[in-house]
Amino acid sequence: MAEPIIDPKKILEGADLLFSAQEVDLAIERLANQINDEFEHIVPLVISVMGGATFFAGQLLPRLLFPLQFDYVQASRYHDQTHGNELIWKVMPGENVRGRTVLILDDILDEGHTLAAITEKCLTLGAERVAIAVLTEKDLSKQKPVTADYVGLVLPNRYVFGCGMDVYGWWRNLPAIYALK
Repeated sequence: MAEPIIDPKKILEGADLLFSAQEVDLAIERLANQINDEFEHIVPLVISVMGGATFFAGQLLPRLLFPLQFDYVQASRYHDQTHGNELIWKVMPGENVRGRTVLILDDILDEGHTLAAITEKCLTLGAERVAIAVLTEKDLSKQKPVTADYVGLVLPNRYVFGCGMDVYGWWRNLPAIYALK
């Protein structure tokens, strides 16, 4: 049976706006200030989780006022679906984490399985410390396997998209955050 064709414009038209572009920008500015305060005397390795954190990293990095090195990882459980499956690594952390303070950037802390796996992989490879900054965290009624050190916005337990988060592979490019009805 063929999958139904999904119209991305209809998805957006029927969605609820949760956070405007201005609210997202203010949250990123607040995160940058918090991270700058803690990292001003550290030269971290900043790792972006592709592709979701591309938006967040692109907005946050120019606001960080300390020297840093940058890298990325790519691991996903969603694969353009709305429910997580088994974690698939496309790009793992490298040996450059050894002995370093690592700051992981991601778009969302949902159930936490992907960020927990990335954190564990960095520590296994010898990272001295791993901190996590997320643009958003979903408010769930259960314990997560990892905790973010920096959280921009707290989301309700709904399927969200925009600001790097996608819905069926669409709308990562939106500057605001929406939820499916």
